[in-house]
Amino acid sequence: MNWSISFEPLISWPLLALALVPLALLGLVGLWFRQRGSVFRFIALMALAAALFNPVFLNEEREPLKSVVALVVDRSQSQDIGDRTKQTDEALAGLQQRLGRFKQFDVRVVEAGKSEAAEERTETRLFGALEGAFRDVPPSRIGGAIMITDGEVHDAPPGAPDFNAPLHALVTGNDHEKDRRIRFENAPRFGLVGKPLDMTYRVISTERETGPVDVRVSVNGEQVAVEHATVGQAMPLQVTIPGAGRNIVELAIDREPGELTDTNNRAIALIDGIRENLRVLLVSGEPHAGERTWRNLLKSDASVDLVHFTILRPPEKQDGTPINELSLIAFPTRELFVEKIKDFDLIIFDRYQHRDVLPILYYDYISEYVEKGGALLIAAGPEYAGESSIARTPLMSALPAMPTGEVVDKAFYPRLTDLGQRHPVTRGLDGSAAEPPRWSRWFRTIGVQNPEGEVVMKGADNRPLLLLDRKGEGRVGMLLSDQGWLWARGFEGGGPHVQLYRRIAHWLMKEPELEEERLTADGRGMVLEIRRQTMADDPGPAQIITPSGKTLTVKLAKSEPGVFLGSVETSEIGLYQVANGDLTALAHVGPVNAPEFADVISTENRLKAPAEATGGSVRRLASSTALGSDVTLPSIVPVRSAGAASGSDWIGLRTTDDSVLKAVSRVPLFGGFLGLGLLLLAMGSMWYREGR
Repeated sequence: MNWSISFEPLISWPLLALALVPLALLGLVGLWFRQRGSVFRFIALMALAAALFNPVFLNEEREPLKSVVALVVDRSQSQDIGDRTKQTDEALAGLQQRLGRFKQFDVRVVEAGKSEAAEERTETRLFGALEGAFRDVPPSRIGGAIMITDGEVHDAPPGAPDFNAPLHALVTGNDHEKDRRIRFENAPRFGLVGKPLDMTYRVISTERETGPVDVRVSVNGEQVAVEHATVGQAMPLQVTIPGAGRNIVELAIDREPGELTDTNNRAIALIDGIRENLRVLLVSGEPHAGERTWRNLLKSDASVDLVHFTILRPPEKQDGTPINELSLIAFPTRELFVEKIKDFDLIIFDRYQHRDVLPILYYDYISEYVEKGGALLIAAGPEYAGESSIARTPLMSALPAMPTGEVVDKAFYPRLTDLGQRHPVTRGLDGSAAEPPRWSRWFRTIGVQNPEGEVVMKGADNRPLLLLDRKGEGRVGMLLSDQGWLWARGFEGGGPHVQLYRRIAHWLMKEPELEEERLTADGRGMVLEIRRQTMADDPGPAQIITPSGKTLTVKLAKSEPGVFLGSVETSEIGLYQVANGDLTALAHVGPVNAPEFADVISTENRLKAPAEATGGSVRRLASSTALGSDVTLPSIVPVRSAGAASGSDWIGLRTTDDSVLKAVSRVPLFGGFLGLGLLLLAMGSMWYREGR
């Protein structure tokens, strides 16, 4: 019960003052001059004023509110180490039981560190979770917070948190833990393919070791070297980037006896391999309508260095013009096809025919160049079917099809074959899904027989139009029409010549994204995504090995011809191994070298400053001599706002004075017969005294 007095005047305050102030002055004057009856008149005036003021006694019935206590539980991956999870569970159950005895506390349990968002798994952010727990609580009702954690908290403030209540931390783990970890000190984001890349790393130990340690270096899952490092010192490392696109460089050290975990015994660096400019040799056999199509395309590609020659004056052409009056330069055949042929990533013969410009022996060099890993593209025209065809030279061993001598001049729409719908070079070409395709017609096809490799496009009468083949370690492509320039000129709406020609060139130069059989994996947040390119109808499921060594199987579903996708939600941060058939891939899920695993030793230091600033405390759940998971919980004591909040074996939580008003009882002092009687008594006394 809470009693108080309130005034509820019968008239407004200005009118009340206008009426009573003159009377009060007259009464005070009478008292000053000691006039007869002045005391009774003043008492009667006070009684009248009290009646007009209408005083009321109020009796409030209030229900006390509870103090809100946040119990923040660290469920990050570092809490899975050793006995920390067991210690956490025991402490949580014990605290809930003890707090349940106090009716003045409203306990809110918040588990942090298990968010599905990858960015929230990189660090242990307990104070962010604590802020969320107190977001709807007035500051006066915050009783305090208790954190159960290993102490590796990455959002701890340097001073007191944003609430005026004690913060207590109960630290899991033991104070005799030891660990050794490895990390990259300097890891460039990009590197040139085939070139050495300089990096640095460091091995760190809690035991302050200084001795040697072996470090295994792997690139894309294959061990390439074993380095000898000194613990505590920055060590240089040089690796060669094997391919374009994403490359994973991994450093690993062995686990020491008694070491806390080997999770941070590996360090990962993701490096994007960049190719130096690709060198392409384009030889046009003669000027023709589509001669500049290939040139313009290759010149527009910033990653290509193009060398282009056009045979304007073949050796058999004799018109009597003196050599010194010709503006043509000599074709440097020996320099290009003998001395520097290995420097080219791709050689293109565009409507080229054998006219003794190249010695017959040089065609052998070109065939050998392909067998040893080079790339050759034949953009064929009518000359490929003639007597001077390059198919009648030693180059024939590198060609995927021999000419029949037939040139078919007939309008047709280039179409994808069944293989072409799945092949990365032609899959999904703009306009290919319609029938007829949404591109212009061509009007010439060169006939061939016994084609080898893969026929991905067909021309008139379903004849082969685009062949892709492998010869030894190299690749060969053959486009059996010289009509592609119609697409470039916009005839009948044109067609995707840039898309097609660029894919052909980059497939020949072994661009990884255009491989027919390819397995890739990538982490998107905490989801592992798998992509399988294949020419088969069903590649089967993918097998996954998680960072902790568990095995998973993921079904791959068809998303488009030649492409199968699969995904799985994960809970572990680290390197995943994916396999499908003979192909393997690596993918890192979550942040690379996340702070969550940078230092896994449990500590009291990070939370000591904010806890002590609020009057709270930081203590371990397990004693310094304990080797198991047994925990010792402090007693819980409700304290007032001005009292101490912690002791050697207890922690305090503040109680609040806030309450909720349930009901109010009113008792008017001058209401009813009592007020009337008092007023009449005062008036009667004044009248009686005045009458004497």
